[in-house]
Amino acid sequence: MKQAKETKAMIAAIQKGDEIITTGGVLGKVTKVADDFISIEIATNTVVQIQRQAVQTLLPKNTIKAV
Repeated sequence: MKQAKETKAMIAAIQKGDEIITTGGVLGKVTKVADDFISIEIATNTVVQIQRQAVQTLLPKNTIKAV
């Protein structure tokens, strides 16, 4: 139950510029945040929309550059 609360708080705190990993394993940078959906840039000029619930991990800043 504690882990579910932490996950819910993490999903609610997502903002533009954050770097995330989705449940499908896609790594991207958040470009737009709406109520139920998030737009993430997965490659240069390639933006996809995902549901907020599809976010698995919030990464530290500049993680994508290191990969």
